[in-house]
Amino acid sequence: MPRIDRYILGQLLTLFGFFALVLVAVYWINRAVSLFDDLLNDGQTALVVLEFTALTLPLVISVVLPVAAFAATAYGTNRLSGESELVAMQAAGLSPWRLARPVLVFGVFVGVMVAVLVHGLVPMARARLAERSAEIAENVTAQFLRPGSFQYPTSDVTLFIRDIAADGRLLDLFIEDGRNPADQISYTAQEALVVRTETGPVLVLLEGIAQSLRLQDGVPRLSVTRFDEFSYDVGAMFAGTSSRGRDLRDYGTLRLLSPDPELLATTRASEADARREAHERIAQPLLAPIAAMIGFATLMIGGFSRFGVWRQVGWAILGLILVQFLSNAAANQVGRNAALWPVLYLPALVGACLCMALLWLAGRPRGPRRPA
Repeated sequence: MPRIDRYILGQLLTLFGFFALVLVAVYWINRAVSLFDDLLNDGQTALVVLEFTALTLPLVISVVLPVAAFAATAYGTNRLSGESELVAMQAAGLSPWRLARPVLVFGVFVGVMVAVLVHGLVPMARARLAERSAEIAENVTAQFLRPGSFQYPTSDVTLFIRDIAADGRLLDLFIEDGRNPADQISYTAQEALVVRTETGPVLVLLEGIAQSLRLQDGVPRLSVTRFDEFSYDVGAMFAGTSSRGRDLRDYGTLRLLSPDPELLATTRASEADARREAHERIAQPLLAPIAAMIGFATLMIGGFSRFGVWRQVGWAILGLILVQFLSNAAANQVGRNAALWPVLYLPALVGACLCMALLWLAGRPRGPRRPA
């Protein structure tokens, strides 16, 4: 690599490290505060809070890196222009297309980092986070399974257990669920078992009765149902977890491109949804070099000015917002119809065309207009 390319690339990498560190710290602290409140309210230790915040770090980094690449390129180009280094380079015969080469290398480097995160580290971290959330849900549930006293895990929910057998069976259990005022249900069972599932802990009630008090036309009506076995989702009641399956984002990209029946059954998603998630991951790293090139190409349009190139910086920010807006619009459109997954690559294509147009404008010869 020529010395001029190494010099520009070194400047961009240094600034990129600074902006990435600052942005990741801001995003991560914001995320850690919410997790800190939720987990400490559930009685978890500081080590659990630190583990959860660390597992969210890969996702935060994958979102921040393209923005940090844009900020580093825009700030670096502005500084090179302000110190007249760009003028000297162009006077030496280097065109904007030639000067864009190290910027493109820098953008590809950031894109590779984003690809490693979204295809490898983020799914692994999300899968581990789901497992730890299920374990914590069981621990929180166990705190309320105390015999001989009434427990109130959430508002409008009452739980009573007469005794717990040596083998873990819950004897003579009573649950009153009044979270829905229009349909209040009471469960009584001779025995119950706590069963771990992929969606969290579930109480399996044995030999019991369900009494439902519903309002029909303003008149309360009581219905009684006897059951031999009934499953009650206590994960949602104790730890706020949902009863749906795991998320598609917990799995690897290759498995999403060729989803198997087990994955579809676990996530309750279709093959089109799985492939849409995979193509979203493939398209996400493409925005990193686009962001870097927009920050450089837009600032190359203006000539040298003692007042800097802040006007071009504003246009660069608008260009990045346009590409991000197209990316969000494409994701929303594909979310409604998964068969339109090729639309996910449209923002990167539009951004590449925009960069080439800006470099073409920057490379046009400038001079006084000839009189008519």
